[in-house]
This record gives sequence, structure tokens and C-alpha cells, in this order.
Amino acid sequence: MLHTYRKTALIEAERFDGSKEQVKRYPIIVLGTLQDGCVYTGCPCVLKAKEGGMNLKKGDYIATGVDGEHWAIDKDIFERTYERCD
Repeated sequence: MLHTYRKTALIEAERFDGSKEQVKRYPIIVLGTLQDGCVYTGCPCVLKAKEGGMNLKKGDYIATGVDGEHWAIDKDIFERTYERCD
């Protein structure tokens, strides 16, 4: 029988702005060049996650789970799926 479930764990998340500070704070690999403190808008980046590398672009969200793991979430999906609660 098919059942419906809702996640109950809270996550922390912030929007990726391409700054050097975020690149240092998270396990991000920049595949292009940093310039003027910011990643090029179209520069591909990879976020190291439990499941392997995840593509990350400016505007996506970086989520942090209950065990400190990180993963990337597309902006549109994040805004349709998550609701701010603080």
C-alpha cells in the first residue's frame, strides 16, 4: 500500500553566491577561475557530497543536514520544497 510521508528533520541552508568565503566554508571545487572575490557567473563548481560530486551554480542552495553533510539543491526546487521556519 502506498503511504504519504513528510520529512521532520530540520536542515540549514544558504544560497550560493559564488564568493570566496563560501568556497572556503564548504567542500566546493571551482572548475574555473576566481576573479574579484567572486566565481564567474557561468563557472561550473562541484560540491563534494556523500553521494559524490554535485553540480553547483550561483543561485543554488547549499543544504546542511543533521549529520553535517552537505548537498546542492536547485533554486527552483528548494523554493517549492522548503519553508523557512526561524
